[in-house]
Amino acid sequence: MSLDKLQLPDFLIPSFFKDNLVITREDITQRVTEKPATIKQELPVNNQTVATPVSKILYLGGNKKQISIILKDDTSVYLKDEWLQLLTSILGACKLTIDDVAIINHTKTPVVYAALVAETTPSYILLFDVASNEIALPFTVPHYQVQDFNSAKVLLCPSLSLMIGTTEAVKQEKTKLWMSLKKMFNI
Repeated sequence: MSLDKLQLPDFLIPSFFKDNLVITREDITQRVTEKPATIKQELPVNNQTVATPVSKILYLGGNKKQISIILKDDTSVYLKDEWLQLLTSILGACKLTIDDVAIINHTKTPVVYAALVAETTPSYILLFDVASNEIALPFTVPHYQVQDFNSAKVLLCPSLSLMIGTTEAVKQEKTKLWMSLKKMFNI
């Protein structure tokens, strides 16, 4: 059999190109100036607390406006396509793009607040279906209440799956989110 006629399935192609296909000067500069993660995460092991190094946080987006969006999706690397579409429209209403945010899937890349600050320096943190204690925040607030914490605004929300569709319950969730985002971003 000749390799000239070999057909690879579509789902394999992205795994061959884990980084960008085109490397720009900005990418080279960033890689040269990157510092290894030095933040330690405290984990209990046999009734003792052991510090372990935190690996680099994987996120989708450019993080240009230091907006961290943390969510849970156990079926995707970052998030489902329909959630991305919804999130893109929500960001568009706030005059933002995916390039302005860092979307982190907490299921695939568990993150704690200290590592998040070190990696993305967030001014805004949106948590979808992620409790504040899951990322080691020292408080809890009801959904859709904007909370100031360490020079960042934090907003806890239910899962994006509750905002997919056209039912009255979905419209109410979207309205609550929109009202909170208007307050958070001063729109």
